[in-house]
Amino acid sequence: MSRIGKTPILVPAKVKVAIKGQAIDVEGPNGKLSWEAPKRTKVVLKDSNVVVQRDGDDKEAKAQHGLARSLVNNMVIGVSRGFVKELEIQGVGFKAAIKGKAIELNLGYSHQINYSIPKGVKVSVAEGTNIKIEGPDKQVVGRVAAEIRGFYPPEPYKGKGVRYKDERVIRKEGKTVQ
Repeated sequence: MSRIGKTPILVPAKVKVAIKGQAIDVEGPNGKLSWEAPKRTKVVLKDSNVVVQRDGDDKEAKAQHGLARSLVNNMVIGVSRGFVKELEIQGVGFKAAIKGKAIELNLGYSHQINYSIPKGVKVSVAEGTNIKIEGPDKQVVGRVAAEIRGFYPPEPYKGKGVRYKDERVIRKEGKTVQ
């Protein structure tokens, strides 16, 4: 049995889980998420626990079992606590600002980059260089952070660019003059 898949998911008191066939709806203080479980799995609500079961012991069924359990667990955590990604901008003149429903990035290019913020995600900018991305859906929060970082990833010579707050960039030595 999948070690991840067999552990039950404890549902907090403020979270409601509704299961209709393969469709799972989770609602809590941070929002509402829905997802459809794979065909090889079955999601059951027992007391205040969600249990994911599978219909076979082959490799695909085991993989779907662990995946389904992880995704349902992320949904429960997301609607109760939420997920956060933090980015730092480093470089002279590099900055970010919120303009309506978009984030405006000045990253040393000849133009500004306007990135529209998806629905259900909250983005805040502190001191012009620290970006905080929050939301109930782990996949969307991670995608937004990765797309913003992708506009100017940290480069190894001067360390300029957009990086995750806990990311460590290994610096390279530049060319030396003889």
